[in-house]
Formats: sequence, structure tokens, C-alpha cells
Amino acid sequence: MHSDEAKSNAVNRRDFITETTSGVFGALTLGAAATAQAQQAAAKPQPEAPAGRVFYRAISGETVQMRGHQGDMIDAYLARPEGTGRFPGVVVVHHMPGWDEPTIEITRRFAQHGYAAICPNLQFREGKGTPAANSASVSAAGGMPDDRAMGDIEGAIRHLRALRYLNGKLGIIGYCSGGRQVYLAACTVKGIDAAVACYPGGVGAGNVGLTPRQPVDPLDYTKDLSCPLLGLFGKEDKRPSQEHVAKMEAELTKLGKTHEFHSYDNAGHSIFATDRPDYRPAAAQEGWKSIFEWYEKYLG
Repeated sequence: MHSDEAKSNAVNRRDFITETTSGVFGALTLGAAATAQAQQAAAKPQPEAPAGRVFYRAISGETVQMRGHQGDMIDAYLARPEGTGRFPGVVVVHHMPGWDEPTIEITRRFAQHGYAAICPNLQFREGKGTPAANSASVSAAGGMPDDRAMGDIEGAIRHLRALRYLNGKLGIIGYCSGGRQVYLAACTVKGIDAAVACYPGGVGAGNVGLTPRQPVDPLDYTKDLSCPLLGLFGKEDKRPSQEHVAKMEAELTKLGKTHEFHSYDNAGHSIFATDRPDYRPAAAQEGWKSIFEWYEKYLG
């Protein structure tokens, strides 16, 4: 090979390597830039939606430890919307079947609608392996002690109010035995701006079903109700029956308490419990609409 030809080939190889390296580097640079842009877009704060508006924003959820009755450390599930902003708070009080998956999904649903929500495990101290076992243990002992439940609810309120992203307003909602506990809390616990009691068994039943752990009918405390109350019921339910519902409404009206009640046809107990035979999708859908309208009105 002549020297001129060798030099030409060497130059061509060098140019090829240089161009190829530049192309790879350029592609990597563009790829990195695209990744950075995607990350920036993902991290960009989401637009705020009014409370109650259906807006399925990203959320975060975790099990936390909180101080409950008499300073006991108990588990709670905390969920909130992602992004910047200040949100109303909701304490979710689980039903008698326990701190179970459907209850956690309810808590997450509130976060998806723009609320910081916490659900304390009121049966934590039972120490069993499953919600069903904890529930059985509580039932066998005569139900959840009222003083302990109120102490845990107060602890959940304190936990939410200590969060920097709370807007200062706080509601409470409960189902089944949790509905009873909500009625009692709305009459005896401070710091609640709006309450929702879903089929609160035992309220309006008088002495029927009372135990040393649950020695009172919460209806007796209605004079001390300190916040607006929404009640949701199934017309076919036996506890509370429509007779119990009528007693509640009459007492609330007599005492001039702000309230709103809805009773649904073809529905019994556990309207919102998606894993139970009494689940009623149509009634639950209407109920959710009323819940979010109620909280939008009183929590902002």
C-alpha cells in the first residue's frame, strides 16, 4: 500500500470513530435530557381540586404509629394526596369486622378526593393475627370499650392536626359500630367540624344491647352534639332499624341540631362494605355523593 493511500485510510477511520463517538454521546445526552424532563414533569405539583370533586390524583399511603387512649401506641393507616397544598382531614372509624382491606380502601378513597385521612386500628390491642380474629375477641369481651374508642379517636384527631398539610378543618366518618362511635365522638370529643354516621348500630336502641364496656345509648348525649351530622341508613337494616332512625331524627330536630339523614331502599346493613353480602352499589354510590357534598360544605 502506498503511503498516501495509508494516510487517507487512517484519516477515514479516525473520522468514522470521531463521528460515531459524537453520535453516541449525543444520543446519550438527548436521552438523559428526556429522562430529566420526564422526572421534572412527574415531580411538578398537581393542580389542586376542591374537596369533594372527583379528581383521581396520585396519593401516598402508609401504616403509621400514633398515640391513642392513655398514650398507647397503636397502628393507623394514613393516606393523603400527593403534591403541594393543604387539605381537610378525615378520621375513618372502621366497622366491627375490623381494620380490614375494604376499610383501608375507603381511607384511600378520601385521599383520592383531596383529603388527608387516617384510620386508627381500634382493635390493635387484641393482638390476634387477622382482623376477623381481633373482631371476634372484641365481641366476646362485650364490644369495644367506649372510653378506649374515644381515646383512640382523640389520638387520631391530634395526629392529623399536627400534620403541616392539614387546612385546619377535620371530619369524622364511621360504619356499623364505627358509626355508633362517630355519633358518640361528635357529642363528647372536641375538634370535629363535621360528622358522618353510617348505619350506627345501637344509637336509638335504648337499653337493648348495652354492656359494661358500652354502658350508654349515644342518643342520650345528643344535646352535646357539637358539629353537623350526616346519617346514612338502609331501610331494611335491623340495627339501626327505621324506628331507631326516627328516634335519632326526632331528638336532633327537637334540640335544633344541624343534620341530614338519608335512608336507602332495598338496602340493609354494611351498604359500603364491598366484600360483604349486604353491599349495595347503587346505595353506596348515592351515599358517597352525599358524603363528599357534606364535607365540601363544612370542611372546604
